[in-house]
Amino acid sequence: MLGADRAALAELSKMSAASQAERAVLEDEFNWLLKEEVHAVLKQLQDILKEASRRFAVPTPGMEAQLKQENFILGSSTMDQVKGVLTLQGEALTQADINIKVAKSSQVMHFTFRDDKQWKLQQIQDARNHVNQALQLLSSRDESYHFKTGAEVNKLMDAVMLQLTRARNRLTTPATLTLPELASSGLMKMFTPPMPGDVMVNFYINLSKLCLTVYQLHVLQPNTTKNFKPAGSSVLHNPGAMFEINNTKFEVSHVHKVECVVPWLNDTLVFFTISLQLCQQLKDKISVFSSFWNYRPF
Repeated sequence: MLGADRAALAELSKMSAASQAERAVLEDEFNWLLKEEVHAVLKQLQDILKEASRRFAVPTPGMEAQLKQENFILGSSTMDQVKGVLTLQGEALTQADINIKVAKSSQVMHFTFRDDKQWKLQQIQDARNHVNQALQLLSSRDESYHFKTGAEVNKLMDAVMLQLTRARNRLTTPATLTLPELASSGLMKMFTPPMPGDVMVNFYINLSKLCLTVYQLHVLQPNTTKNFKPAGSSVLHNPGAMFEINNTKFEVSHVHKVECVVPWLNDTLVFFTISLQLCQQLKDKISVFSSFWNYRPF
């Protein structure tokens, strides 16, 4: 019996030695990860996000001419009630040339931006700000910085991923607006000739597309307002939606949506996806080591 105990102890000793040797190897690998690979991933992330930030380039005062103006033709495969050309310069719509065919008369109305007006696309501005915040987080840990724990790396990755997710969401989730908010928007004061009271427009980004929605309205007569029910907030309102502004009740009679693809917006969405994957892969590597440290064989 004593011999069996000694044999068991000897076997345990061997297992313990093997476990310690394996742990030493893993600790070396983990230290290499913290010292070398983390910084390699951070550099890769910075390069990708700098490229994304460059797509969002904003002109500095007096240097506007250096930022390319791009013209996009608005189109729809199903209708020709709305046609137009939009000029985009970074985050700003600098010109809009729109033709709207009136549903009742087939008369074509023509509108352009006033020369003194530009329309800032808040979604692009916000997405750019989130990208720049992610870059600031990454640059705060240069190559001379030594990460001491996996938790420290995870904390940085979580902060970067939060900014990238917010940037992506701003481009994929347009703001919802009520019809009175749309009617009183500064956008309605951008055009020459002025938009008539029975037409409203809205611009927004959806993924890599720049969208224009045109609402044609009719006034609800007092004797027809007993079933009046104001519509809530939405990205796109449907015909039949009702609202009241300045003591006048309106109903949406026709809705037309046209759009155009902005290639560089698609590029930025791809950059966000790649960057988020890199962050998650680094977190996954950290978790492999963490699961070993938490495992106790005896």
